[in-house]
Amino acid sequence: MIEFVCLGLSFGIFFFLWKSRINYLLLGRLPVSTNRTAPDVTVIIPARNEAHQIAQAVGSFPGLPVIVVNDASIDRTAAIAEAAGANVIPAPPLISGALGKPNACAAGAAIAKTKWLLFVDADTQFNPAFTASAVQHAEENNYDLLTAFLEQKCVSIFEKMLLPYGFALYFTGVSARAVNRRGNKSALANGQCLLFRRTAYESMGGHAKVITSVIEDVAIAQLAKQNNLSVRVLRAEHLGSVRMYDSLSAIWRGFQKNSFRFLQANPAGGVQVILASILLTSWLPALVLGLRDANMQLVPPVVLLFFAPFLTLLPWYAESHASRAWRVVLAPFGIYFFQLIALNGMFVTLFRRTTDWKGRRV
Repeated sequence: MIEFVCLGLSFGIFFFLWKSRINYLLLGRLPVSTNRTAPDVTVIIPARNEAHQIAQAVGSFPGLPVIVVNDASIDRTAAIAEAAGANVIPAPPLISGALGKPNACAAGAAIAKTKWLLFVDADTQFNPAFTASAVQHAEENNYDLLTAFLEQKCVSIFEKMLLPYGFALYFTGVSARAVNRRGNKSALANGQCLLFRRTAYESMGGHAKVITSVIEDVAIAQLAKQNNLSVRVLRAEHLGSVRMYDSLSAIWRGFQKNSFRFLQANPAGGVQVILASILLTSWLPALVLGLRDANMQLVPPVVLLFFAPFLTLLPWYAESHASRAWRVVLAPFGIYFFQLIALNGMFVTLFRRTTDWKGRRV
């Protein structure tokens, strides 16, 4: 009996994680433009206590107008951003229920006059060709919103352990075709990189319409879809990178804040994420039972189950860099550690608890 359980789990893991990877790749890769003419775009960077990294974000856009919206920072974010060449403005005071990031994004957009608005996070860094490539691709295809997933910089052992698994699990519930199909209500966006046609952004109300949302990027993509705008989700790992979290506590708070809310925003995809999570957390218990039932012999179903997570998670942990392939050995730790974070996030959300995020309770 346990052999059939091992086989079922193996095929379930293969199904969901290969589906996840295929959907991620189907998003398509942003073509690199050879056009070096400065595009008609304003870069908007919401920033709260980002003194350690704001200069590299601003420096990614030489020759372009950059607005840094200083969201009540208590460090030298504003001074460093200004020295790097940005126009620094203060974020407006938060109204009841409003959250810092969408409030800051809305303030930056309000003073921009260019045809395109590019919202990026303070922890991002871009290749000089990125902006021209994104704007040209959006103009050629008449997109109102173009959003791109970037290369994930993983420095600490916890980043290397948890982030690839978290992304693999998330994309089990994503349909690349649906999120890129006009008229389909499925929506996806990466708030680290959002390029909007300004007229479209203003017509739908912009970030002011999602000012109370913790997951404002998905919320604004849903709003764009509701307004029948043309949305394109792409990959741009070759043109930009981000270090989302720089410590274990930041990873814990970030996923605690976002994970369960993402599932609520996409119930159909959420069900698939939960199923994949159940299969993966059943992996080690089933493997132990399989070995015991087979008297510690490596029978084919047990061998298949042993390798299933490693084989299917390898592309996420390696990310086209062969030298990173060793990181997949961290996958078992990632599976179970991430489950603890996700369960905690579910508890926090369902019981309306709050999470400390950059000095605020959200």
